[in-house]
Amino acid sequence: MVNGRNKGASFEREIAKMLFDELGIKFKRDLEQYRAVSHADLICDNPDFPFSLELKRYRDGPIGGSPAWWVQVEVAAELECKIPCLIYKYDRKQIRCVMPLSAVMEDGEGQIETDFETFCFIAREKLG
Repeated sequence: MVNGRNKGASFEREIAKMLFDELGIKFKRDLEQYRAVSHADLICDNPDFPFSLELKRYRDGPIGGSPAWWVQVEVAAELECKIPCLIYKYDRKQIRCVMPLSAVMEDGEGQIETDFETFCFIAREKLG
């Protein structure tokens, strides 16, 4: 049987490494996420990084992720004054990233879902 907590922690480490490879910025797991609510899963060492990241790794689920996951990342992002971004992966599927459309389009309403590489492109653009 798969330990869900270990699976999630492994995914967090994987994404932190991938973000470093793509952006050249270090990320670390926020261990407070297990002790207190409303914490992002990864902490960036660059305070200018504009996103609050919630990561989910599951066997399967709905396109766009669970609505409860989006609420979770919105709460954390609001506390951090950052843009919410949900990064999720289902077994045998590609990593997907969900963020507000306003992250890429002024006055955008709703959400946009991208692949991981596109999310990194958007993050680089926002970092200037």
